[in-house]
Amino acid sequence: MIIDAHHHLWTADYSWLREPSLARIRRDYTVDDLRAALRGTGVDRTVLVEAGRGDLAETREFLRIAERTPEIAGVVGWASLTDPDLAATLAELRSPLLVGVRDQVQAYADDHLDRLDVRAGLATVAAAGLVNELVVRPSQLPSVARAAAALPAATFVLDHLGKPPIAAGGFHEWRELITPVAAQPNLVAKLSGLVTEADWTRWTAEDLRPYVETALDLFGPHRLMFGSDWPVLEVAATYAEVMAAITALLGGTPSDVFSTTAINTYGLAGEASWG
Repeated sequence: MIIDAHHHLWTADYSWLREPSLARIRRDYTVDDLRAALRGTGVDRTVLVEAGRGDLAETREFLRIAERTPEIAGVVGWASLTDPDLAATLAELRSPLLVGVRDQVQAYADDHLDRLDVRAGLATVAAAGLVNELVVRPSQLPSVARAAAALPAATFVLDHLGKPPIAAGGFHEWRELITPVAAQPNLVAKLSGLVTEADWTRWTAEDLRPYVETALDLFGPHRLMFGSDWPVLEVAATYAEVMAAITALLGGTPSDVFSTTAINTYGLAGEASWG
């Protein structure tokens, strides 16, 4: 069993795709495209993550897609952490396939996660039995550590290892920032999105190695999970190339990183019994 714990679907009209450098991925990506990308990779199941549209209609649409797509084992949907009616919103969205909530924290100030209303939103997500998924900039990592420490009963997932500045050679600064985050036992990190933080045209697996090895050292494999970040990755690589790079760096497909951590973190229904 191999689980890709992070991928997207979208249509070409998503506003963030207007950025000129993203012309290569400015098209519709459908379930058929997902299946084509997965072919031959050994990936059995996936987690579909909100794709930056920033509305509840996308979350509802993704849940409907997941209901009719056996490959998709769970959905991390969008909801605003500052929604005063967040509890009611999550109750309305409730589905066995909804496993987490991700607001676009990277779009806000460095101390966004320290705000009282945001902390209340994080607590509401946790009370609903859902994971708090965080996509952040490196400068926001200290606030991630503080939020996880303040809400020990909540489960947090850090996307893309906090988006380290690989192309800029920012390893040492990133390691200093990620260390207190990894010290929080209620936080899991994804080995995802790394090729798009590296040089899109010249990256190699060796460019990623210090980040992957540091993650293994600080989090341990039991708090790491593989995510492709497809189709974003297509600005720099193919799905198979990213899978091969991570597999090479890990020396194979260890069951915790490639399945067990995702099953346990997201509570993926039925996954533990699948061969």
